Amino acid sequence: MAEFFTIANLVDLTLLIALQAVLGFDNLLYISLESQRAPLEKQKQVRFWGIVLAVVFRIVLLFLLLKMIAAFQQELFRIHWEGVIHATFTLHAIIVLFGGVFILYTAMKEILHMMTLEESHAQERSPKSIGSIIFWIVAMNVVFSFDSILSAMAVTKVFYTMATAIIIGGILMVALADTVSEFLKKNRMYEVMGLFILFLVGVMLLSEGGHLSHMTLFGNEVIQMSKTTFYFVLTVLIVSDIVQSRYQKKLNQMKQMSSNK
Repeated sequence: MAEFFTIANLVDLTLLIALQAVLGFDNLLYISLESQRAPLEKQKQVRFWGIVLAVVFRIVLLFLLLKMIAAFQQELFRIHWEGVIHATFTLHAIIVLFGGVFILYTAMKEILHMMTLEESHAQERSPKSIGSIIFWIVAMNVVFSFDSILSAMAVTKVFYTMATAIIIGGILMVALADTVSEFLKKNRMYEVMGLFILFLVGVMLLSEGGHLSHMTLFGNEVIQMSKTTFYFVLTVLIVSDIVQSRYQKKLNQMKQMSSNK
């Protein structure tokens, strides 16, 4: 434990905390959106326990990956359909692909729900049980954590350093979760943007899972979406939404001025 307090480990810890903050954005967005399915008085509690349990499972996953990294990368089975699909699946690839499919399903379901709402009969999302919401927050956190843990293992192999970064990242998420959730509640138009960002995260996870399984579809290799591409598209989405909202406000002001004449 004394070796933890070395200059090299402290530098690595700083880098890993920054990594947790950057890679944790999509996770925090999912937590904020999913927690809104709980009763209003329980939402803060759901976010807190969801993040706490997720941090515990993330540390367990870190320990398992350090000890059993070969098992996660070992081939489980293959699919080969001439001219259609070829893939070699590992446990790592299956978990990432499952996470991508589930997030795409969640995002699309909520987007369709918004599109079918009638103005005079607007309804909230169908409620879920507290246990179900916390379960999915923890499960998706584990899926998201693969990327951050494997990236962390490229920086250092010291368990205490990585575990400390995960705990600090969890504390930051607890501190920011309520703020993000309240912002989405007060600015419902940004909730649509958040769902499309979540959709983009699902696409990114699917591309990563396809890359991990060396998948080819109709003779075309599945290429993993790079983080640079992801953040570029994310920036374009945010800027476009800001420009659109300001433009809409100006149009409404012009209509109001013309109607008052």
